[in-house]
Amino acid sequence: MAEIHWTFASEADLRGTEGKEMKIAVMGSGGVGGYFGGLLARAGEDVTFIARGAHLEAISSNGLRVVSDLSGEFVVTRPATDDAQEAGIQDLILYAVKMYHNAEAISFIQPMVGPETVILTLQNGLDNGDLLADAFGRDRVMVGMCALQGRVREPGVVEQLGQVGRVVFGEMGQGITPRGEALLKLFEKGGWNVELSDNAMGAIWRKFIYLAGTAGINAITQAPYGEMRNIPETRELISRSYQEIIDVANALKAPIGDGVLEWAMNSLDEFPAEGMASLAKDFRDGNRVELDGITGTAVRLGKQTGVPTPINSTIYSLLKPAALRIEKALGG
Repeated sequence: MAEIHWTFASEADLRGTEGKEMKIAVMGSGGVGGYFGGLLARAGEDVTFIARGAHLEAISSNGLRVVSDLSGEFVVTRPATDDAQEAGIQDLILYAVKMYHNAEAISFIQPMVGPETVILTLQNGLDNGDLLADAFGRDRVMVGMCALQGRVREPGVVEQLGQVGRVVFGEMGQGITPRGEALLKLFEKGGWNVELSDNAMGAIWRKFIYLAGTAGINAITQAPYGEMRNIPETRELISRSYQEIIDVANALKAPIGDGVLEWAMNSLDEFPAEGMASLAKDFRDGNRVELDGITGTAVRLGKQTGVPTPINSTIYSLLKPAALRIEKALGG
């Protein structure tokens, strides 16, 4: 792993040499960014929410309201803006945009990135860290796996549902660094359910296997997880979908460890019975979808490695026309 240059070696350093709070920007103040950023704001951290449209107007006027099964209901009043220049240089950027916004968002955050800024991606998918590292340098990027069922319930209101709301984060390479330890203390102070991992990319891969293996099937069936996982034929299809992606990961020598299929099936059973994948809900509601970043990536990597992915390829082919219709309807 390349040497990491990081100045926040202790909790005291997180406050800066003059006792100032760490400046934190939430890039993408939706279900993920709004919830975890809201927890940090509630703990007294200097948080700026990046949002737009009606959501921005509501946060600016009334604060961000968080309604959470895990953390209760609260309102935080912090700056909100759609202008990165106005936000200024940040110590930490929680980067939580949808994958299809990466090109726009990476360009947007440029004015907020200084010599010691760290960008922590909390997105779905596999290659977000690489994209950020290409733009800002590997030493400015950390990666995180986020397990959360969240949404913007209405402008200015973020909702976290169920008993799952967890982040596993770390460096893009393996190992624990002082900056990771310092950020862990910050996040724990904010009330996050959080783990600092010496193999964060392994955690991201595991989430990808679980998400890609279920989300596309969920989008096609439009059934809640409790129904989907209890139909034997559908459950078997999900299991085979997982195995295809595990085979791809092994071909790429991804650091996923052992027992991944069992872990994924257990995760399937632990998901709230009435819940649905965000991909499924976005298809249902006519929102732009992360199909290419999820199922499409599994198919692309299968072709790259020569690993057959007939189930995921079929899922992708069935969903692609609807994704294109949504793009056209939204002017994409």
